[in-house]
Amino acid sequence: MPKQRIHRLGDLQLGIMQVLWARREATVAEMHQALNEQRNLAYTTVATMLRKMDERGLVAHRAEGRTFIYFPRVAAEDVSRSMVDHWVERLFGGSLLEAVNHLLTTREVSADELRRLEQLIAERKRSRRGG
Repeated sequence: MPKQRIHRLGDLQLGIMQVLWARREATVAEMHQALNEQRNLAYTTVATMLRKMDERGLVAHRAEGRTFIYFPRVAAEDVSRSMVDHWVERLFGGSLLEAVNHLLTTREVSADELRRLEQLIAERKRSRRGG
């Protein structure tokens, strides 16, 4: 089985990826506009980060004239899995039980969310038993 790539993204990198996953592609100008709805960034900051992310293989681009159009090269699911796995390892010594316990005791959890968690656990138990 090939080794899973580890994706550790900072806040700006994650914000860029979220915009690209939602839009499928964007120019630096479009990315700058979308990101500035939540933060005050220089255009050059966004352009530099996209270039670095391109070098890391997180995004790629194609040229249309003098404009680069960027698109994601990694899936949202792969990034979230990698980041959550890293979080569980670093903060909870790899214990899913400790991570879930932390979330359940430190966050407001609605009755609907608890019911859905119970359903997910039941589904997982059934799939482990083979049906």
